[in-house]
Amino acid sequence: MFRNNYDNDSVTFSPQGRIFQVEYAGEAVKQGSVVVGIVSKTHAVLAALKRNAEELSSYQKKVIPIDTHYGVALAGLASDARVLSNFMRQESLRERLTYGRPMNLSEIANRIGERAQINTQQYGRRPYGVGLLISGVDRNGPHLFEFQPSGMVNEMLATSIGARSQMARTYLEKNLDQFADATKEELIKHALSALKDSLSQDKELTVDNTSVGVVGGGDLFKLYEGQEVSPMLASAFGEGEGEESMEVDT
Repeated sequence: MFRNNYDNDSVTFSPQGRIFQVEYAGEAVKQGSVVVGIVSKTHAVLAALKRNAEELSSYQKKVIPIDTHYGVALAGLASDARVLSNFMRQESLRERLTYGRPMNLSEIANRIGERAQINTQQYGRRPYGVGLLISGVDRNGPHLFEFQPSGMVNEMLATSIGARSQMARTYLEKNLDQFADATKEELIKHALSALKDSLSQDKELTVDNTSVGVVGGGDLFKLYEGQEVSPMLASAFGEGEGEESMEVDT
């Protein structure tokens, strides 16, 4: 990890124009379990693979509802994600109290990007070691934003971050033309299929390690975990009743 003292803080550039602490934060994101986000013309879906540190521990929370119209999925340090998610809740609440309306997703994405970049401009701070997928529906329609530790925020049609996420992105790239007009059920199937492609051969998606967040079509953001995910997995991979089992209350 020694880089000739150019990695002692996040405000010093190396001779090659790199900030090593930002790159280290990016590596923390790559070590996190994979999360997938997809949007259509009407819905936005997040799917996440949860990980437990040991057999006796619970699974880490990967999808966090922020407001009634959006939520985030995280890859990286959960403690840093908690700080950013609390900030996003405060900003969303302030928007509702001040203007009586839900916050635009582009606005909240830009605000956490600015907050993260401050840590690369002031001595004594470090970049947030977490990547976020911000997904929801505002008055301009469904949106998906990818947040990186450097403060970079990009709007995406579909993306994946975390360990082995390249395999999930390959699936998303192959099926990109199907997402825009997909129904909610089809979008969930695509998200779970991309998530499954990122798994190693000895692992499978189960009700314990899978989280799904869905919003759109006039419904509020809904997080599905535990047995609520079972009909989605059965419908996506043909392990149960089939298409009708996908219908869940929102």
